[in-house]
Amino acid sequence: MTFDFPAFLVLASFLTGGIWLVDALVFAPRRRKAVEAGTPYKEPVLVEYARSFFPVIFAVLILRSFLVEPFRIPSNSMMPTLLTGDFILVNKFSYGLRLPVLNAKFLDLGEPHRGDVVVFRYPLDPKVDYIKRVIGLPGDKVYYRNKTVLVNDQPMAQLPVGEYTGVGSGREMTGAREALESLDGVDHSILTRPAAPDLPFGCRVLAHGPVVVPPGHYFVMGDNRDNSNDSRCWGFVPEENLVGKAFGIWMHWDGQRDGFPIAWSRLGSAID
Repeated sequence: MTFDFPAFLVLASFLTGGIWLVDALVFAPRRRKAVEAGTPYKEPVLVEYARSFFPVIFAVLILRSFLVEPFRIPSNSMMPTLLTGDFILVNKFSYGLRLPVLNAKFLDLGEPHRGDVVVFRYPLDPKVDYIKRVIGLPGDKVYYRNKTVLVNDQPMAQLPVGEYTGVGSGREMTGAREALESLDGVDHSILTRPAAPDLPFGCRVLAHGPVVVPPGHYFVMGDNRDNSNDSRCWGFVPEENLVGKAFGIWMHWDGQRDGFPIAWSRLGSAID
């Protein structure tokens, strides 16, 4: 069962804030009068805890819901941009502000651009968060052929880099072909295996040719093109499933790395 942290924060905020408010309005004045009358009256432990924890819990709720939320990368699907064990930060207001738990947008601040790395709720299981790169915008015609992305019949340029050498949890990708791909001027590295099929096993969305991205939806793909469960397999990401734009790496911890598990060089890196 997936732990619903946003729901917990909302519930805890209401509970601790409610206890503190009721005490301040009803019981605290009675205690003060009792003290003034010479009767010792200690503040209840429950109220003391509520008063102490409410500001912290509420601050975390506001920060996580409307500003920045941390995520951990659990797989290799976004290599070499993101590695298993990266801890990233996601801008929650890039694509508009949403109410926590309800996920209803109440303030529209922007839309994804082609090339953005986005976190979203997996359309087939909204309780699970995914991270991929935006390839197709609403109305775009998208296809993937011979390891090349085509948008509106135009192939996205690739500059070969060479053979990739993986470390830690990414060792399995050693020997893959690395290239620098450009999506509307957004340059980023991708990995492909020339011998692998364009569509991973079971992916049928592009099996019969190009698709047109419907209004209010986005076509996304992993940078590790032959090891990614993405729009080629299950379709489009609805706008309401967007969580935010990934922008930085604040920690990397991979227990399968040789030596120390922290990759210091990745700390503070921007996500392109």
